[in-house]
Amino acid sequence: MIFRQLFDPPSATYTYLLADRASREALLIDPVFEQARRDAALVEELGLRLAWTLETHVHADHVTGAWLLREKLGSRIALSAASGAEGADRYLEPGERIAFGRRSLQARATPGHTRGCMTYVLDDATMAFTGDALLIRGCGRTDFQQGDPRTLFRSVRGEIFSLPDECTLYPAHDYRGLTATSVAEEKRFNPRLAEGVLEQDFAGYMQHLGLPHPKQMEAAVPANLQCGRPARAATHEPDWAPLTYTFAGIWEVQAHWLEEHLREVQIVDVRERDEFDGPLGHLPGARLIPLGTLSERAAGLDRHKPIVAVCRSGARSAQATVMLAKAGFDKVANLSGGMLRWRAQRFAVEGGSD
Repeated sequence: MIFRQLFDPPSATYTYLLADRASREALLIDPVFEQARRDAALVEELGLRLAWTLETHVHADHVTGAWLLREKLGSRIALSAASGAEGADRYLEPGERIAFGRRSLQARATPGHTRGCMTYVLDDATMAFTGDALLIRGCGRTDFQQGDPRTLFRSVRGEIFSLPDECTLYPAHDYRGLTATSVAEEKRFNPRLAEGVLEQDFAGYMQHLGLPHPKQMEAAVPANLQCGRPARAATHEPDWAPLTYTFAGIWEVQAHWLEEHLREVQIVDVRERDEFDGPLGHLPGARLIPLGTLSERAAGLDRHKPIVAVCRSGARSAQATVMLAKAGFDKVANLSGGMLRWRAQRFAVEGGSD
């Protein structure tokens, strides 16, 4: 099985990619709206087909990327039937299984943090994805969205602690840089839910947390009750060229498109002068701005005309696109493969040698 743990720093949210290696069918657990392009890029780069996005619950601290991924990749959306959300393709009841290739996850109802919380357990019980029902040495709060501490206590004890001790547990969040735990660890060391803690102790503890509501709650909960569909249904994909988005977070344009549209864009070559005039030559009409001077010279570029950054291999020019985006340029792309790929495809150059 293919497995990746992804992270959204602003909300401290983990997204999990699981895929069947043979069929290449995949699913994502708890995707984040702002990271949907990143997730789609990873799916495409690994040669996978995203079949499902799953939600462990209706989140209050971020907006799900489920709708965006369905629009982009054709994946279907699944979450608890008790969630109250609209727009999903499948509403899960306790015990149902979600297949991806020859593998599957079982949906276990673990309410208490919210009414619609679910934990997803891999078919061989070696992994479980607990959402906010059980965090690493902690648990989700119980003071909104139909939360209830006694319900959460029973959920964890009955549906999560009943798994094999060696089962690895993956939460929806962690705020200290921890990535995973196990059933055995949480039974022994979780200060709120360890085996020696009684239900009344847990309920008393949770009722006096006194936490402020999540900053994004007023926007996130209504959006997530629509599976992340924005009020204005647009994916915000750049439309000035057929760009691709890499897992590294870079928009790229292919040489064959650029060769046909050279006059419609600004070509910014970020190599040094000796390279620009060297054996590889440079693109027709390219403007030389070495990477080390780009920040101070960016003001001289046209903000209304798309920019394609170029270097030898695409590495330095990828950094140039990041710098230009931070400087406020919104139509920027990297030439995929740089001058090496351009020359390999025998497109015209100025200077250089055969």
